[in-house]
Amino acid sequence: MNTKKKSRSADSTPSQAHKPERPEDKRLSIGSTFAYGFQHVLTMYGGIIAPPLIIGAAAGMSSQDIGLLIAACLFVGGLATILQTVGIPFFGSQLPLVQGVSFAGVSTMVAIVQGGGGIQAVFGSVIVASLIGLAITPLFSKIIKFFPPVVTGTVITTIGLTLMPVAANWAMGGNAKADNYGSMANIGLAAATMGVVLLLSKVGNAAISRLSILLAMVIGTIIAFIAGMADFSKVGQGDIVAFPTPFAFGAPTFEIAAIISMLIVILVTLTETSADIIAVGEIVDTKVDSRRIGDGLRADMLSSAISPLFNSFTQSAFAQNVGLVAITGIKSRFVVSAGGLILVVLGLLPVLGRVVAAVPTPVLGGAGVVLFGTVAASGIRTLAKVEYKNNMNLIIVAASIGFGMIPIAAPKFYDQFPSWFSTIFHSGISSAAVMAILLNVLFNHFKAGNTDNQSVFVAGTDRIVSEEDIKCLSEGDRFENGKLIDADGKEVPLKTSSASEH
Repeated sequence: MNTKKKSRSADSTPSQAHKPERPEDKRLSIGSTFAYGFQHVLTMYGGIIAPPLIIGAAAGMSSQDIGLLIAACLFVGGLATILQTVGIPFFGSQLPLVQGVSFAGVSTMVAIVQGGGGIQAVFGSVIVASLIGLAITPLFSKIIKFFPPVVTGTVITTIGLTLMPVAANWAMGGNAKADNYGSMANIGLAAATMGVVLLLSKVGNAAISRLSILLAMVIGTIIAFIAGMADFSKVGQGDIVAFPTPFAFGAPTFEIAAIISMLIVILVTLTETSADIIAVGEIVDTKVDSRRIGDGLRADMLSSAISPLFNSFTQSAFAQNVGLVAITGIKSRFVVSAGGLILVVLGLLPVLGRVVAAVPTPVLGGAGVVLFGTVAASGIRTLAKVEYKNNMNLIIVAASIGFGMIPIAAPKFYDQFPSWFSTIFHSGISSAAVMAILLNVLFNHFKAGNTDNQSVFVAGTDRIVSEEDIKCLSEGDRFENGKLIDADGKEVPLKTSSASEH
């Protein structure tokens, strides 16, 4: 047996012989791969269809045209996901990251549409800005050294916290103008779904536990159907098969102002995707270096540049699916590739997309609370690895998370700021990432002026025992239930403060 092993090693290249399998390269059975992949699709489905709904409505499109936009976004999101996870030379991080239309550009694209440029100007600006983003990705791939655990933990925690309003909105019904928005029925359905997630997670069977999100959504949808809260009547309406027609809304137009605005969005997208790549690398427990970040960003930008050809928009990694990786423990990138293939099929078969769309929003909300909370918990776990003694790491975390929460707590906070500034910092994720990176550079890279106790925050990070107290202890002394016990097991009397005063 040893001879065979040596022979095999001799025939292999040194890198192949000693290269361990990465967690993300693990392959599951076909059935498990597509089941977990479908779970990813359900998790991000509501998020990927929201931007085309909003942009299409702003452009005054008919429901049929908006449906075409949605199908296009599903189709392109699937292709982008496959590129990101499978990867080709120089493109794709080969990490379990789901791609889809980025929320970061929705407000900018709506402004372009309403400013008279129309949907054609949006597509033109996305193409040019994404190509510029593709050219500058080498700069972003070099920032890995500025993402130690104090930064990554802060960003991951903020990602989870900033997604909670999304889960809450879904749990309330998703449509603030609906009569039943925030009703006990909607919130009760979300709570029931969340309860099923928790119960299934506790089941001794590992497969059921890992599929808890998907199964909870199915059970939640069944409960909703029985209660008359799920509507499948529109599933049979419309085309069964439809391939996205290139430039279905006309040739793109190129306006300087629109391109500049979209370039800011691309910078935000690059920042968020960098954070997501590093976050999922932490969760998967795999090495993420500058080259891997660069490959991931190039896949992002290439997908974004091509997406307008098929009537879609900028592509970015979906943070909520990072949470799904954390909660299920399924780290295989091929599972997410299967999810990408499902998205492509949904984009080609609108009837299947309508089935998924029939999942009630409160069901998504109930599962989202657990998913997004898991992202925050993963960040807290990373922050637990950080050294807080005699440094400014605590204030870096405090200031960055607080700064990232501003646009979440007060969505109109940046309304009076210049549009380029509000575009960047309206995202809590971008706000926290920028602040954490800058403060980490200021306090941990530029050491000039640093002392062991720079602020009250540092002094409060550790318990302090005086040297005099230590000298009074003998070998073998220990504390048990608030009493000082010596090496022989006898209690040592403690001098009270009043006795010491006399």
